[in-house]
Amino acid sequence: MDKIVWNEKFNIGVDVVDTAHAGIFRMVGKLMELVEYQPDCQEACKESIKFLEDYTMIHFSQEEAYMRSIEYKGYGKHKKHHDDFRDITLVSQKEHLELSDYSPVAVRRFVGVLIGWLTGHIMTEDQGITGNIETRQIYDETPDTAIISNAVNQAMGDIFHLKAELISPVYNGGSIRKGYYYRLCYHMEDGGEMQLLLAMEEQLARRGVGMMLGLASMQKPELVKDAALQILKQFFHHMGKMFKSDANYKICKEEILSRHEFREDFMTRYSTNLLYETRLGYFIFCSRKRMEGKESLSYTG
Repeated sequence: MDKIVWNEKFNIGVDVVDTAHAGIFRMVGKLMELVEYQPDCQEACKESIKFLEDYTMIHFSQEEAYMRSIEYKGYGKHKKHHDDFRDITLVSQKEHLELSDYSPVAVRRFVGVLIGWLTGHIMTEDQGITGNIETRQIYDETPDTAIISNAVNQAMGDIFHLKAELISPVYNGGSIRKGYYYRLCYHMEDGGEMQLLLAMEEQLARRGVGMMLGLASMQKPELVKDAALQILKQFFHHMGKMFKSDANYKICKEEILSRHEFREDFMTRYSTNLLYETRLGYFIFCSRKRMEGKESLSYTG
């Protein structure tokens, strides 16, 4: 079984925050043990998830209070990430759990979403509170393919601790080995919509997520898919901080796609199409911004 445990590399150096994060990991680990080893555990899972949800909301409040106490300049956007998780992601997951009567597959998916969101959030937003992670480059010109490529590579290093080599700045939709495929859509404050089409080779997703959690590899497909999606959302947010524009945005759709759906959407034409190679496998990043019938290469995270 994939054993999820706290890793001290997630510590940000603030006791109240680090203690809460470790507590969430412990509860998630116990929930996984429950669903793996106890049949007919729906009611116990329901109670555990409710307790975990309440604990996480208390943690958000404590973390936000700390940010206010030090007058953290990123407080507003950081709090928005908390709000979006509570009001959008968590609501969607609770609906899925209830419809499935807390089935083992649904519980594993919930665990994947929670642990993926939390680890990605810690590695980017939370580490930023105490300056443990810093944006090394701020781009203020209109981003071209080279600038976007550099931002992708930096985010890959910051989050997955992997070097990503750009092997094609004009990815043509060719097949990669078995992978996980995603589409993210964001409403922008200027009225436009940012669309991302992303793919990770299966080995990259399994081992990349696994390494973040201190494992050699993650083995549960439904857990890996959902954890990787949440981490990629944090990946995009982190990229956005590298641009002076850093516009406000709100996610309006997040989807896990089949390989066929990915190919079909790719054919609708994206402005930026980048293919990367890491030591664990390939990563595809496609983006476009739509403005009332027009498309732009512009990246605004």
